[in-house]
Amino acid sequence: MHETKKVNPRGILATVVSKSETAERILEHLDELEFLAGTLDIEVLSRFSQRLEYPDTRTFVGKGKLEEMQAFVEMEKVDCVIFDDDLTPSQLRNLERELKVKIYDRSLLILDIFLKRAQTAQAKTQVELARNQYLLPRLTGMWTHLERQRGGTGTRGGAGEKEIETDRRTIRNQIAFLRSKLDKMEVQAQTRRKSREGIVRVSFVGYTNAGKSTLMKLLSKEDVYAKDELFATVDSTVRKVVLNNVPFLLSDTVGFIRKLPHNLIESFKSTLAEVNEADILLHVIDVSNPAFHDHMDVVTDTLKEIKADGIPTITIFNKVDKVENADELAMNLTGVKGRMLMMSAHTHHNLDTLRTIIYEEVLKVHKQIYPHYVQDEVH
Repeated sequence: MHETKKVNPRGILATVVSKSETAERILEHLDELEFLAGTLDIEVLSRFSQRLEYPDTRTFVGKGKLEEMQAFVEMEKVDCVIFDDDLTPSQLRNLERELKVKIYDRSLLILDIFLKRAQTAQAKTQVELARNQYLLPRLTGMWTHLERQRGGTGTRGGAGEKEIETDRRTIRNQIAFLRSKLDKMEVQAQTRRKSREGIVRVSFVGYTNAGKSTLMKLLSKEDVYAKDELFATVDSTVRKVVLNNVPFLLSDTVGFIRKLPHNLIESFKSTLAEVNEADILLHVIDVSNPAFHDHMDVVTDTLKEIKADGIPTITIFNKVDKVENADELAMNLTGVKGRMLMMSAHTHHNLDTLRTIIYEEVLKVHKQIYPHYVQDEVH
């Protein structure tokens, strides 16, 4: 028996940008989109971008660009087209009709990645809820078989009811069921979090692939999944760490990303409660990424959205081993509140300094919880 070799789907990327957008920014965004596509094992064959003041209301891209994409799809036998923005239900339907392949918009791509990455029952339920909420208004564009009439009797609405109406009802019921399931899980999660009262809580935050899980592994000295890929961590991971006899809980949560689907943020609110209820945040930034300033803004905006922007933060500029002018870069960093550190999780540069900073900040909070605590002299 010969093992059948898996053939990865072939896709193309598409984006519409404003006329003022720089070529560098367009490249950064498409590089990230290709990285996302690669997370689902999609082989990207080509990229299509178009400068428009506003996306076309019917097909997102203009007529000429659509024809260009159509010709490429047919010639190269492309399986899917991935857009860097969210599409309306009608745009999705029209694009599937014109291009005759699977269409991903940014939200669907991210949701499918989360579906692949989720490990725990809670994370899987959260992603399923977000995906169902995404699919509900878009059912007409997702499967052509839904356009067929369902004959026979015994269905609500009588003979001739469209399959899509049944599918909508099914998805609404599923959304209600998943919400109820998540509510019960959240009660259990709150009970677990209450049991941790009396101990300092520290939580990693950062743009996806900034190196949070690698640092989690180094600080907790436990086997935590860490890999150079987007959304390596979807589930919340909590470890007890002791520095100089002072214990604290360290948690790693899902990485943020630009244009993170709102439904996903809503569904992951209970997982992100690890961030909300933290005493200290460790904001990890991949300083080697040319777009790291934008990534910082995305994290800041997401923290505001989940009302966690007032928590004391240590800013960690990671991957300095990949940067030539790290010292100069550090001098020019502005607008960073609280303590900051330039380091490399890969080479362990300044890792001991990070431990010292975390210890000092944790000790401050620990003394607030236990005012009569006497610091141990052993270091």
